[in-house]
Amino acid sequence: METIKEIVTKEQLGAAWDQAIIGVEKESLRVLEDGSLALTEHPEPLGKRIFHPYIQTDFSESQVELITPPVASVDEVEKWLAALHDVTIRSMKKEEYLWPFSIPAHVPDEKDIPIAKLEKKEDVLYREYLAETYGKKKQLISGIHINLELNPALIQALYEKANTKESLTAFRNQLYVKMSRNFLRYYWLLSYLFGASPIADQQFFDEEQPALKHPVRSIRNSHYGYVNSEEVAVSFDSLEQYVEDIAAMVEKGYLSEEREFYSPIRFRGTTTNQELLEEGISYIELRNLDLNPYDEFGLNEKTIRFIHLFCLYLIWIDEIAEAEERALGKKMNNATALEKPEATSQYLEEGLSLLDGMKEMILQTSHNQQDLQLIASAEETFYHPEKTMAARIIKDIQNNGGYASFGLQLAQQYKKRATEKPYALRGFTNMEMSTQLLLFDALQKGVAVEILDEQEQFLKLTYNGKEEIVKNANMTSKDTYVAPLIMENKTVTKKILAEKGYHVPSGEEYISARTAKEAYWQYQHKAIVVKPKSTNYGIGISIFKQGPALEDYEAAIDFAFKEDNAVLVEEFIEGTEYRLFVINKEVPAVLLRIPANVKGNGKDTIETLVHDKNADPLRGLDHRAPLEKIQLGEIEQLMLKEQGYTTASIPGKDEIVYLRENSNISTGGDSIDQTDEMDESYKKIAVGIAEAVGAEVSGVDLIIPDLRKPSTKEQPGYTVIEANFNPAMHMHAYVTKGKGRRLTLNVLSMLFPELDI
Repeated sequence: METIKEIVTKEQLGAAWDQAIIGVEKESLRVLEDGSLALTEHPEPLGKRIFHPYIQTDFSESQVELITPPVASVDEVEKWLAALHDVTIRSMKKEEYLWPFSIPAHVPDEKDIPIAKLEKKEDVLYREYLAETYGKKKQLISGIHINLELNPALIQALYEKANTKESLTAFRNQLYVKMSRNFLRYYWLLSYLFGASPIADQQFFDEEQPALKHPVRSIRNSHYGYVNSEEVAVSFDSLEQYVEDIAAMVEKGYLSEEREFYSPIRFRGTTTNQELLEEGISYIELRNLDLNPYDEFGLNEKTIRFIHLFCLYLIWIDEIAEAEERALGKKMNNATALEKPEATSQYLEEGLSLLDGMKEMILQTSHNQQDLQLIASAEETFYHPEKTMAARIIKDIQNNGGYASFGLQLAQQYKKRATEKPYALRGFTNMEMSTQLLLFDALQKGVAVEILDEQEQFLKLTYNGKEEIVKNANMTSKDTYVAPLIMENKTVTKKILAEKGYHVPSGEEYISARTAKEAYWQYQHKAIVVKPKSTNYGIGISIFKQGPALEDYEAAIDFAFKEDNAVLVEEFIEGTEYRLFVINKEVPAVLLRIPANVKGNGKDTIETLVHDKNADPLRGLDHRAPLEKIQLGEIEQLMLKEQGYTTASIPGKDEIVYLRENSNISTGGDSIDQTDEMDESYKKIAVGIAEAVGAEVSGVDLIIPDLRKPSTKEQPGYTVIEANFNPAMHMHAYVTKGKGRRLTLNVLSMLFPELDI
């Protein structure tokens, strides 16, 4: 029968070979500003731990566990880790940080280490058993688990070419068993390259395991780490033997239950080990990685990629490690973990041989230059052990005031990165702003999220078995199909609202620029608004508070036709424009938008003032920041011209110069929350307008001369400008002035009332 290596190379399966499904579980301790353990409860904003798919507690109430979903690329894993870190850190108390090392700087007394307060009594009892058996201090050791599933298409292709009579499930099991047996022989290589727990507080040690006399590569991956007792013996010769042995260890009382088996590698994919015998191994769990303190997420793409290549190599080679070899591998790993960080590896020759084999595998499959560079970097650390992670850590500890000081410097730096742009969700910053906010809230509250189409902003949200598809953060199944089509068409919207008795501005629709321009005679002495028929975000709109000059009118018509094939010319309504956000028959937010403007200082030009105002970190582009940068394009320059300015003009001190008539935040406007000031009558009107067009979610724009004076049937105090589908929510969350309104929580509450937000 052909070997795996022969099938992959002969059938040119390099592309399938190179892919995998990967998930990460990352444990971290919450600490205070002095490096001591945070003894507070799990952050309250993070929802209920009993079902949370992403953010849990491990052994201790102070120990956070982040769980990424299984994804099809290393890049996606990094995205999810980034997002979950942002959510977790922003949900913690101001004075708390995530400790970047696997072992705490200060180990409290056993009695002061809080066991996780979980809803299921059996989960608490299990942790109490662990505390009694292993001691609470050992439970504080944190690290990374990587869940690795071979590409199913690869397994299928290998199976078809293997010419075997066994089932696909049995064939898949054999691949994972081979990988695991070889892993236990060679996993010392990972301890050498990625070991990152070189020292520990003296309180960590005891009489049975006295304090180390020098720094090492990885306390966590040595016998000082979190390991089972010597009585626990489990064979990896076959899946059947693995399941039988663990069951025997439980029966004999050496393990309290299956999950207490703490091997560096485990078979996974079912709820119980017994089910593995029927359903087969779906993936393997690697449990021997320290937290990388130099990466704010504890793990980086290069490390994940190297480990994936390493695991592939374990099934690429022909050998399958026997029990004696696996026992040797365990001794080699412990010896490597306890080496001095700057010492040359005592297994240098074997390490270089493994890396040579991995390099040859890459050359025969993908020829990926980045992968070859990973191997070259690993080789470099064997020749120069001072470049290993453990050696670097010891040097930096010495240069930065000690273990606690260095760890806190990193923790504070990472918290600053996670919190400096609270409106953005790292990992998904290429998505529009409102979608990022919804993603954040969903992850925080424990709603499962699947990114169906990142570019088109499609998400699938799942909670308590119920699924909802959301586009652009607020377009949901609650709206009828026709509702956004109605709101997109300003003419249809006006007709529907007028028939329902709502006050709309008069005006005409034009489908050609020539016809619109010929109608200038109707508007030359009137205050008007020229705007595209179907556009959103205020694009293509021109406002003339006095009759426009012919040249300016024609320019406005041309500008509007650039955005749509039909244009509206409507009467300009005097008053103040407000955006009322309607959702689920309520108005939780009202916004006053001030048109794009600058304030003069008597010395700088308008162009310079715009540049300076755009430097505000809350301003960005393409709806990825709460406020949009002010432009100096055609429409802004036309507005300046009407006021007798150019971009080179220097306004007087405290003089306000407007660059837009329309007040949209998307065109550079400022935002002021007016929710509490707005009279309830206008909120009811906005709800009625949304109902008239069939929308559960809408941004209703009203012109209101006096927001505190109630609107009545006899004296209506408003005019409807438009109803918007897909109304931006980020501009309500982070306002220029007033209280921010987190409307994405309203979306989640509408979709999943049982969340009880």
